[in-house]
Amino acid sequence: MDFSQYILSLLIWLPIVGGVLLLVIGDDRDVNSSRSVTMRIVALSMSLLTFLISVALYKWFDNSTPAMQFVERSSWIPAIDVWYYLGIDGFSAPLILLTTFITPLVVLAGWDTIKIRPAQYFAAFLILEGLMIGVFSALDGILFYVFWEAMLVPMFLIIGVWGGERRIYATLKFFLYTFLGSVLMLVSFIYLYGQVGSFDLFKFMNAPLGMTAQKLIFIAFLLAFAVKVPMWPVHTWLPDAHVEAPTGGSVILAAIMLKMGGYGFVRLSLPIVPDGSAYFAGLMIALSLIAVVYISFVALMQKDMKKLIAYSSIAHMGFVTLGFFLLWSISSGTGAGLGMTGGMVQMVSHGLISGAMFLCVGVLYDRMHSRQIADYGGVANTMPKFAAFMVLFAMANAGLPGTSGFVGEFMVIIASFKANFWFAFCAASILVLGAAYTLWMIKRVVYGEVANKNVAALKDLNQREFIVLTVLAIAVLLIGLWPAPLVDMMNVTIEQLLQQVAQSKL
Repeated sequence: MDFSQYILSLLIWLPIVGGVLLLVIGDDRDVNSSRSVTMRIVALSMSLLTFLISVALYKWFDNSTPAMQFVERSSWIPAIDVWYYLGIDGFSAPLILLTTFITPLVVLAGWDTIKIRPAQYFAAFLILEGLMIGVFSALDGILFYVFWEAMLVPMFLIIGVWGGERRIYATLKFFLYTFLGSVLMLVSFIYLYGQVGSFDLFKFMNAPLGMTAQKLIFIAFLLAFAVKVPMWPVHTWLPDAHVEAPTGGSVILAAIMLKMGGYGFVRLSLPIVPDGSAYFAGLMIALSLIAVVYISFVALMQKDMKKLIAYSSIAHMGFVTLGFFLLWSISSGTGAGLGMTGGMVQMVSHGLISGAMFLCVGVLYDRMHSRQIADYGGVANTMPKFAAFMVLFAMANAGLPGTSGFVGEFMVIIASFKANFWFAFCAASILVLGAAYTLWMIKRVVYGEVANKNVAALKDLNQREFIVLTVLAIAVLLIGLWPAPLVDMMNVTIEQLLQQVAQSKL
């Protein structure tokens, strides 16, 4: 049997089965009991095995072709031509690797910090991992929608059960925003099904659509994907969700779930409605630049570390949508491709950096049970190893050359400059504003004299925390110093998308 033929199904269903197995094993109140230890080992083993399988996927992935790879296709609902149809290309493969890379770190980060229902906690993350990989692999509209909506359920539970004091409010806000936007995406799928008689995403791309239909479909997709990114002004759910979510929930939310919106634009909006995308490109650029500039100023005002990083995520994700929609403002094909590449690299880079930043806040919160910047000061004196990591990730967040944070943003800024000087000026402002709010937090939390007796009593990273942050630091530096393997995965797929978008359906 050819193992590679079923690798995507294995990546999707292995962590889901692992999550169900954790629910069967359960846990004891005694975290050191044999059942609790077994449960944690199973959780980590399943997540690591999924990651190793994704490494095999990377090894077998062919960078020279834009065609879908590892394709699986089986009839699911014949009456309406719905298929269990999977496949990946240069857009989805890096995001699957990001998903499988982050999940074991989240499991390890919560190893002994989750005291309430840990089996259900780890099960939720494993099931969520499988569903997110399903989104990145699905090539049938209904299958895509099922995975898209299903992944809301584990995150709803993660925030609602293990979150902070206002977790119910944050959970409901998160669910309503994301669910209502997604319903309009389903309406678009149904309309497209009426045009082509199938839910196959490739048939959607070839559907003959007039300008009015393209505009309406683009708006429907926009409401679904803009909420996920999230773009201004539908971003207000994110800070609440991040603040109330447990550390692992914040990491997955920022590192992977926000990328669903960017992925939706390149998988659906641009190839299916190219003329509608071109019509609204100016609006998308404006909203992206507002996110970059305005939200950066909002981040400067935050007193809560998690909220500051949450607003930082919104600002940095603005580069993703900016890079994707610059292509209609650039006469040179090279510049258009550079913007798309920069947006994709930024998605992966932001996943690593934002996840690392939230894990750093989680390390402090586990010790002092406070996220307020004013409660800290002089942490470097008592936690020098931790301080080194936090400063590194802060520098990456500010776009320091040599880190992954610089690569994608610099590509998008160069593409912006080819399009319009003022686009580049506004985009480049994040290099100043990002440094301002990030270093403002670092100065008050990490540096200076020890602020109080609580900070004086802090203990540095334990072995588990050190391993998690070291792995992320290596990834951030590796992409920053050697982005070629990541870029090579995307290039041919991006070239094909640019050709598709250039062909008007009118």
